[in-house]
Amino acid sequence: MPQPVFVRPPSVAAVPLVLDSPHSGDAYPDDFRAACDRGLLRQAEDAWVDELWAGAAGLGATMVAAGFPRAYIDPNRALEDMDPALLDEPWPHPLAPGDKSGRGIGLIWRLIKGEVPIYDRKLSVAEVEARIDRYWRPYQAALDAAVEAAHARFGKVWHIDCHSMQSTGNKRSVDGDGTPRADFVLGDRDGTTCEPEFTGFVAERVAAMGYSVKVNDPYKGVEIVRRLGRPADGRHSLQIELNRALYMDEEAHRKIPRFEQLQADLTRLAAEIVGFVAQRT
Repeated sequence: MPQPVFVRPPSVAAVPLVLDSPHSGDAYPDDFRAACDRGLLRQAEDAWVDELWAGAAGLGATMVAAGFPRAYIDPNRALEDMDPALLDEPWPHPLAPGDKSGRGIGLIWRLIKGEVPIYDRKLSVAEVEARIDRYWRPYQAALDAAVEAAHARFGKVWHIDCHSMQSTGNKRSVDGDGTPRADFVLGDRDGTTCEPEFTGFVAERVAAMGYSVKVNDPYKGVEIVRRLGRPADGRHSLQIELNRALYMDEEAHRKIPRFEQLQADLTRLAAEIVGFVAQRT
């Protein structure tokens, strides 16, 4: 069974900054039994995002990363956001399928690349419950522990939910098929998950490094930032999406020479964020 979650503690004095990478996991459990090509499944991974941000631990941040793939079970979804049509029997727990489930990418993914079915079978309630207990819950518990420890110690905490995105939209994406995307997309759910100054600061620093950046377009942030972001309580949560074309060949699923430059730039950005946090702690 793959390790559900990896926690990289700070290697220097801790600061109230927590990063998490819920979609970079690449260890596929044996009971996945997907019917589609593994190469297609891998295109759903936020490949190497945890590695790109790894320098943050040397600046005092804590890093939490999933070991399992998002197509197996998605830690950035609510438990209720599941398509009941995936199951071979009624789900005995609360259900509230949302837009993500409607597009085949809810708690348990149904489609890959917007149109290719992942399974040629229905899933049992028992196997979905096992995925929740073995992978989804441990990931949430590790992330919550890191955030709560920082908040308890410092009275405030800043959290970055780290992702990557395809360089263009597909048939079922929110921005439409073939739409080119910015280098960075910051999501704070329209200013509700962190103080506006934090979003503005990150956007300014990213632009100063020469990257294009958009805010809440096309991604506003999903379940993790919604759940953790309570700025009135000193809990600030921001989603950062990286354009995969910056660091990888999307079709061949391999790093390109620019990987190291982006990694260095993200370490520099993390250092600037630590400075921002220090001024407010």
